Amino acid sequence: MGGLSFSLLKDKHAYLCWYVFNDSRLSHIIKSRIALVQHFLYLCTYFMATPGTVAFHTLGCKLNYSETSGLSRLFSQNGYAVASFADIADIYVVNTCSVTEGADRQCRQIVRQALRQNPEAKVIVTGCYAQLKPAEIAEIPGVNLVLGAAEKFRMLDYIDLIQNSGAKGLISSGEIKEVNTFESSYSFGDRTRSFLKVQDGCDYKCSFCTIPKARGKSRSDTVESVLNNARSIIEMGVKEIVLTGVNLGDFGNGTEVIEGSLPKKEALFIDLISELDQLLGEVRFRISSIEPNLLTEEIIEFVGGSNHFMPHFHIPLQSGSDSILKLMRRRYNTALYQSRIDAIRKHIPHACIGVDVIVGFPGETQKEFQETVDFIDQLEISYLHVFTYSERDDTAAVEMSGIVPVQERKRRNEVLRLLSEKKKRQHYLKHQGDIQEVLLENHKNKTLLTGFTPNYIKVIIPANGLTSNSMSLVRITGILNGPEIASTAELA
Repeated sequence: MGGLSFSLLKDKHAYLCWYVFNDSRLSHIIKSRIALVQHFLYLCTYFMATPGTVAFHTLGCKLNYSETSGLSRLFSQNGYAVASFADIADIYVVNTCSVTEGADRQCRQIVRQALRQNPEAKVIVTGCYAQLKPAEIAEIPGVNLVLGAAEKFRMLDYIDLIQNSGAKGLISSGEIKEVNTFESSYSFGDRTRSFLKVQDGCDYKCSFCTIPKARGKSRSDTVESVLNNARSIIEMGVKEIVLTGVNLGDFGNGTEVIEGSLPKKEALFIDLISELDQLLGEVRFRISSIEPNLLTEEIIEFVGGSNHFMPHFHIPLQSGSDSILKLMRRRYNTALYQSRIDAIRKHIPHACIGVDVIVGFPGETQKEFQETVDFIDQLEISYLHVFTYSERDDTAAVEMSGIVPVQERKRRNEVLRLLSEKKKRQHYLKHQGDIQEVLLENHKNKTLLTGFTPNYIKVIIPANGLTSNSMSLVRITGILNGPEIASTAELA
């Protein structure tokens, strides 16, 4: 384009005029008036056929990433070019999270970043935070449209409204109780791994959680639809599929059946994974997270003998103190949690077990915190995800007494972070010398590849002609010390 200015490029009509009338630049391409007209018409057709460019930014969980990919495909199917969020786009979509601390601050930062790229762009904000605080988001300078949970997957219906009116701060966010349909989605972009959404919403009433108010009642995809989505992902060449949901084990409203309050009427999570295990192809499945009260021994035994499901569980604990679990309104106690860990070690001794825990919950004295430390220390688990409690509006916990000072919350987080490192190191050392199959992925160092074993040990191996998104048998040889624990490996 030579000296064509950025401001001119942004105006498609000016660009066409420049292209047509700057004869000196086009003389070597267009030799006659007929060719000139043909080229002009081609450019007109191109610009008329392309609605514009859209870029996405995702905050939060794997479920959000899955849904962002679904929205991206929706725009692409309707003629939009999908750009990186760091590039210039006509529309920027921010998919927010309500669990992430400082959601308001993060949202403002992302909106400012988008408008720095293109001050004339339209900005749409959706996701959990948008459902919970739509008016607050609408006041952020530069936000054109806020969409709630029910409106998220109808985003294209609103584009003309904001494109033509130039309005700012429009809100379309209905009552969450009206959200009763399931929208399937899966992530695609990383050819190695895809997050497949199979369940949404939650009927539990944990005292610290806003998710039921952000995502609505528990609802699930059908087994047939999940199977079709999984087949599509496999056909794209993806080698690992992670099943995601808000309350994954409640697939088919399994809580009432498992807890004995209702008879079984539809397929449950065990039925879903049994069907997925029959799919053909070189593919792995992982269960992203499952509540301990829904992780039945039947599921554990199934994973132990599965063709495709990896020996890897992530089971929220939140506290190792029964009195705090009661205040949190969790549906289990430490005895039940212990029984789940014991069952996994009985059926799958080599399994990886990850644990979520919250520190600094209201009423957690040093005594209750120490109970948590002691309980986790004796559990045969592999790593922790530690969350520092932060107050959330419209939750029961925010009204509770016994507030833990912020600095003490941070101290407790550090205690459990160190315990997590100890657990992970023990898990890695236990399997040193093992020969395991690793799904290889790119490493920031081009001479290396990384990847995970079935039981979620991260390994780093010299590339030496190996390729990403391929399976290789490796021998685990040692542990690397650094910001993140990883194992060294060699080809077996």
